Amino acid sequence: MKVKRIVANIATQDSAAAKHFYQDVLGLDVLMDQGWIVTCGSAQTMTVQLSFMSEGGSATPVPDLSIEVDDVDAALTAMTQAGFAIEYGPADEPWGVRRFYVRDPLGRLVNILSHR
Repeated sequence: MKVKRIVANIATQDSAAAKHFYQDVLGLDVLMDQGWIVTCGSAQTMTVQLSFMSEGGSATPVPDLSIEVDDVDAALTAMTQAGFAIEYGPADEPWGVRRFYVRDPLGRLVNILSHR
């Protein structure tokens, strides 16, 4: 048996706010919208990962989601221009990533990163 996909299911009554953050600001596509469920994603092939953490590294809290982007500074600019407060960073971490933390409109702490 092989795992084919992992989906993060996030409870919300405000799918419009979620779509704004994940589609409009981060650039994900809406793959499905049934009203009660909106699925955002990308056609890009991605690896399957689960991380089990006691802290977020560099004495930060454990984020709810980690999203790797091709240009973390462009993502940072998009987030600040959209009015989202940056909670940590940007930081060049000793394990080889540049990242920042932002809270999505649903209250989830999101780690946005690029590998250096």
